[in-house]
Amino acid sequence: MSDRSRILTDADRQAVDALLTHYAQGWFPMLDPDEEVVRWVQPSMRFLLPLEDGAFHIPRTLRSRVRAARFEVTCDRAFERVIRACAESRPGREETWLDPSIIDAFELLHRAGHAHSLEAWHHDELVGGLYGLCVGSVFCGESMFSRPHLGGTDASKVCLVHLVHHLRRCGFTLLDAQLHSDHLARFGATEVPRARYLAMLRKAAPDHRDWLPFDPAVARA
Repeated sequence: MSDRSRILTDADRQAVDALLTHYAQGWFPMLDPDEEVVRWVQPSMRFLLPLEDGAFHIPRTLRSRVRAARFEVTCDRAFERVIRACAESRPGREETWLDPSIIDAFELLHRAGHAHSLEAWHHDELVGGLYGLCVGSVFCGESMFSRPHLGGTDASKVCLVHLVHHLRRCGFTLLDAQLHSDHLARFGATEVPRARYLAMLRKAAPDHRDWLPFDPAVARA
């Protein structure tokens, strides 16, 4: 039985509604490492990845890696494993903003059908992935990971390319990466002021899009 087929209680549904409401208003949870508490934050600048064809930049070597199908890319096969892998410390990042309460919340959102993951597999090993949350026609990208020591070099980037193609096919209008990172800037992500982002969100959040069956062949075409 998959995680998403488990019965949700009334309390679960209330929690899901509260989480979706916060995201629809531009907030997202983040662990404060100094006080060790989770806070809802709404940064002054928002980092958005373009979904338009031509605006999302795929480096040539990465495009070749996607087309070569080195990894088996799946959707929602291992959500819990992906989010826990994103929470692991690794070289260059000893701290994580994911604490158990955030993990529990996203597993609940996944069971309710709102949160999704993409996974990259190499010889049946989970070597990379990402996860995020659907709010109307917005996909809020939360975190990603790769395991180069298991053959997963660029695995998270490959998943990102597949995600963008899938979001286009589903008709999504925004891919919210939340906070600036040099890693995502290479793909064409740009910062927009909070007021502009909230205006975009007010239009996109009520605009529901179905999460279509995932087809890895789309990104490899």
